[in-house]
Amino acid sequence: MKRVSSPKQESALLLAAYTPDLPRSLAEHQVSELKSLALTAGAEVVRVCEQNLKTINPATYIGRGKLDELKQIISSDPFDVILMNKDLTPVQQRNLEAALKRRIVDRTELILDIFAQHAHSKDGKIQVELAQLRYLRPRLTGRGIDLSRLGGGIGTRGPGETQLEIDRRRIDQRIARLKTEWEKIRDSRRLQRKFRQRQNIATAVLVGYTNAGKSTLLNRLTSAHVPAQDQLFSTLDTTTRRLFLPNNRRLLLSDTVGFITDLPKPLLAAFRATLEVVEEADLLLHVVDAASPSLEEQFHAVHDVLHSLGCDEKPTLTVFNKCDRLVDDLCLRDLERAVTPNIRCSALRDPDLNPLRDSIADLLEKSVRKAPEHKNQDPISIIIGNDMHNPV
Repeated sequence: MKRVSSPKQESALLLAAYTPDLPRSLAEHQVSELKSLALTAGAEVVRVCEQNLKTINPATYIGRGKLDELKQIISSDPFDVILMNKDLTPVQQRNLEAALKRRIVDRTELILDIFAQHAHSKDGKIQVELAQLRYLRPRLTGRGIDLSRLGGGIGTRGPGETQLEIDRRRIDQRIARLKTEWEKIRDSRRLQRKFRQRQNIATAVLVGYTNAGKSTLLNRLTSAHVPAQDQLFSTLDTTTRRLFLPNNRRLLLSDTVGFITDLPKPLLAAFRATLEVVEEADLLLHVVDAASPSLEEQFHAVHDVLHSLGCDEKPTLTVFNKCDRLVDDLCLRDLERAVTPNIRCSALRDPDLNPLRDSIADLLEKSVRKAPEHKNQDPISIIIGNDMHNPV
């Protein structure tokens, strides 16, 4: 049998640029996160270059001196791709590629590539492709201008369409088709939500930073078999499973796509419909990686996304996960005092998660008593999530 060779791993140079107002702790977090994103995308990180910027160069983002330095580095130690920790304008990306003769991938494009690898459901693939096409469209400028298609024959003579115009038209047509498909999926989800509303069922959802352990927690609580990997954005497709709480309370527990610091606007827009489950939930379970060196940054990044969705005031139980990996809990104790209710756990190591179940049940009771719209609702029935892929 002929052996099929695996694709060659791309070598990557990481380029991290910092603005003057960025604290050092956040700068270190950005570099660490960029390395994780690169590894998740399948790149081999060979070198990291950093620059503290006084001002952003509108043409290349980085300064002229750093650009010359990169040219020398590439001439002696070539790389397949350069990954940037910032989002670039189409002009900046095109100028950098022209100067360095290498592909330049900014932060949004890198995350989109990871999303494309991890999207498995039909609606997940549609959302990722929509985001990719919207990202690509303004970056077509300057490509294919010399490939003008001249008309031929009577009545067709003239300059014709440029390749740029053809590509834009094709992208617009594809976006229109994908939006039509996505609206059909959204209609199905709306019907599901209306059915659950008629049943007077409350809703809640798991949220958290990417790789905080949401999928592992789902598996432990519900005996689900969702793939849980130690990498960013391993989960894109929402999964829903039954969970039983003390006193015969019933739940459907749902996993969701993870958040990230400065979540790119194209991604937030693309997954806005998926995040409707968060917007319409009655309870949130905020899963936090308690052992992360960037604990506070990750916590506030999730809070910022929830705020942008108008969900930061919802009843929330903060679940400090991965406590078995804690070395020093000083920062964690400060956060615990500031955020209540909360609970510590280890989704991997705890022999049972009954204390977590009790905490969820307590929050459910309090939220049902507080919310006047649920006064006729059976307090022992709750659904966490509302995904259409995994009906229970």
